[in-house]
Amino acid sequence: MSDSFEVISLPADMIQPASYGKKNNTWYTSPAGGGGSRSSTTGTVSGVGGWQSRPPAVPSLSRKASITEEAPPPGGGKPSSGRVIRIVNNHDHTVQCRVLLNLRTSQPFEEVLEDLGQVLKMNGAKRMFTVSGQEVRSFSQLRNEFADVDTFYLGTGSALVMAGGVTTSPVRRSRSRGPSTVVEEVSRQRRARSKSRPRALYAPDPEVVRVNADYSVVEVLREEPARVTIRGLRRSFYPPSHLPPVDNSPPEKKLQLEWVYGYRGTDTRKNLWVLPSGELLYYVAAVAILFDREENAQRHYIGHTEDIMCMEVHPSRELVASGQKAGRHRKAQPHVRIWSTETLLTLYVFGMTEFQMGVSALAFSQLNGGSYVLAVDSGREAILSVWQWQWGHLLGKVATMQEDLTGAAFHPLDDNLLITHGRGHLTFWNRRKDGFFERTDIIKPPSRTHVTSIQFEQDGDVVTADSDGFITVYSVDADGAYFVRMEFEAHNKGISSLVMLSEGTLLSGGEKDRKIAAWDSLQNYKRITDTKLPESVGGVRSIYPQRPGRNDGNIYVGTTRNNILEGSLQRRFNQVVFGHGRQLWGLAVHPDDEVFATAGHDKNIALWRRHKLLWTTQVGFECICIAFHPFGVALAAGSSEGHLLVLAADTGAAVATLRVCGSPLSCIGYNPTGEIVAMGSQNGSVYLFRVSRDGFSYKKSNKIRGTQPLMQLDWSSDSRFLQTVTQDYDLLFWDVKVLSSEKSPLVMKDVKWYTHNCTVGYMTSGQWNNRYYPLTTVVTTSSRSAAHDMLISGDAEGYLRLFRYPCTTAKAEYVEEKVYSSLVACARFLYNDQNVVTVGGTDAALMLWELVDE
Repeated sequence: MSDSFEVISLPADMIQPASYGKKNNTWYTSPAGGGGSRSSTTGTVSGVGGWQSRPPAVPSLSRKASITEEAPPPGGGKPSSGRVIRIVNNHDHTVQCRVLLNLRTSQPFEEVLEDLGQVLKMNGAKRMFTVSGQEVRSFSQLRNEFADVDTFYLGTGSALVMAGGVTTSPVRRSRSRGPSTVVEEVSRQRRARSKSRPRALYAPDPEVVRVNADYSVVEVLREEPARVTIRGLRRSFYPPSHLPPVDNSPPEKKLQLEWVYGYRGTDTRKNLWVLPSGELLYYVAAVAILFDREENAQRHYIGHTEDIMCMEVHPSRELVASGQKAGRHRKAQPHVRIWSTETLLTLYVFGMTEFQMGVSALAFSQLNGGSYVLAVDSGREAILSVWQWQWGHLLGKVATMQEDLTGAAFHPLDDNLLITHGRGHLTFWNRRKDGFFERTDIIKPPSRTHVTSIQFEQDGDVVTADSDGFITVYSVDADGAYFVRMEFEAHNKGISSLVMLSEGTLLSGGEKDRKIAAWDSLQNYKRITDTKLPESVGGVRSIYPQRPGRNDGNIYVGTTRNNILEGSLQRRFNQVVFGHGRQLWGLAVHPDDEVFATAGHDKNIALWRRHKLLWTTQVGFECICIAFHPFGVALAAGSSEGHLLVLAADTGAAVATLRVCGSPLSCIGYNPTGEIVAMGSQNGSVYLFRVSRDGFSYKKSNKIRGTQPLMQLDWSSDSRFLQTVTQDYDLLFWDVKVLSSEKSPLVMKDVKWYTHNCTVGYMTSGQWNNRYYPLTTVVTTSSRSAAHDMLISGDAEGYLRLFRYPCTTAKAEYVEEKVYSSLVACARFLYNDQNVVTVGGTDAALMLWELVDE
């Protein structure tokens, strides 16, 4: 090799004493040792500490200084004088390193290739290829034609050896097909990179070393960057210099559902019952809840894999039938489950291949002791089927062809007479012995009447309620034909629930006017009394007597805003269960107490202590995110209209409301000292506010401009940096001190993070492209435990997974639960790592999990 090298001058403040060790004629820094000096003309060296004879050397640089002064961002930029590339030994792909090349050198390109070959333990390196097999012949090609390529192979022959032993010939790029060739090269490069695996290389010290040639060894990585594919795009995350040992075994804890908050009243009907034990029965997401008010305890049936769409209690009141909607996988087919309310064990499952979209209605027969179950498919044809559930036998089915079918029931005096109702639809079906159905339409299109609920009088007459506020009673004549016996207006607008009590009193609940009225069916439906619910709880969704069979007037009421009330028409109603009435995205945990806060689109902010609601506050804006002050004294929430809302944590009293920007604030977080609060916006910018010592006074400080909508945010432990995740799952870094984005992820690899709620990054890369679940899985939330030993992760399909932390390889094992159908919006550990809180986003399902030993 030639010894005529160009000397690159360095700033005086960057020169430090350094010692060197030799490996394959390339000089690396020694972890400890003395320094040396050299003559620029003769190359003689005066040694210190036992080093007597060695080639010329230049003092080492710290990595950050070198990259800041000389190196461009990895894989990006095109500086005029230098460029960082990765070189790979063509004969042994496990040998590779990153180098900083001086593209303005006077040294011949062939000699530089030989020098680079020595770094890769190659003799006689003569050729350089791109991943797609194109040969690089000059510095100008590196500077211009291959400016976007960051990985090159060095070889001694005329062909490129790919992974698996495949040999490709060099390809010369045609100038007449420039654009198409570039696209082809990028796609080939991605396919080749997908075969790479983490590699352990030979050099123990990743310091930047400038040797006496026109390149610098930026880093010889002990670990490869973690490369993951997210929504079809490949991303690389760089490991820290000192990695803790990786343990791919599943954690020693498992998730056990402890409490479910709220009630599903926004989009389902007939979903509240009282069991003989006095427990309330209702469902949220894929969980059936049995709530004992006296003991303040819950039991849960979690046999379903997707959201429960309907439920019915057996006439014995000891069994329950529940139907679920269809999921995306074979294991999540719609079906019906029969289970025991005493043991919570599944007794029967049927209909696995019979339903298309889900089960929209269920009912038990009455005369034969509940031996039959009817089920309605929520698909386009709305198929009505009758089953003998003990044997799983299908007795008959018929296509109702109703688009909006609300409910169905057996007639209490005839197990072969079924009634379906919905929008513009009230039909009687008589099931014959041969399995066929005779259809009798009472209401049919083009009628606009939406029959919402159905009940029966003791003599079998049918009572219906509709969306116009009318109650209609149908009787049958001597010829078996049905006619309208009477009709009257009961509510101003739609009626959502009818309940016929044992003594003949009919209760009706209004969805719009929020009224509950009592009617005497024995006196031609004379109004007895009525009451009106407060506006804050919403309209009536479901009504059920507290003690069925007793005439005491006490009832439970489920509302459209996901609350359950108890009371009577003669006294006021009290709240039994509180739930957020619309989408729920905001969740924050207290820094040193078993307390957490939620903020939703229903403009409610609530504080919880385990199973108890401490307070709830109505604010003026829909909230998306929320955070606790590090001292626990204040709560800061970001709204969908760009406002910062500050509340006192102990009382829920509003402290301040500040206008931040015109876009939604999607993430928020205090720095470790509580002096600054940062907010990430949908407009891509980060907003910084100064906070007073007591946490209650806020003043706008600065803004760091960005372009991509932000979703998650973390502070560094020294309050110097922020990391954020964009809507496209790009990891961005921000320097708070200089108010700019940090372009090089390599510089940020050793930063310690105060929290780790960002879903992407090297330390959490194992939750992406994991070998144990589909590659298309999109992680929507993740969070590190306080002890830095566990990672909770939620995805877009409702799976909740618990990993060990750090989670850096695709072989990382986990424990898994699934109770959501849609995405898991947020998951956080409580301060003591003994519980996890999760929120469901669109379904507003809030749940508390306990971590128990396997």
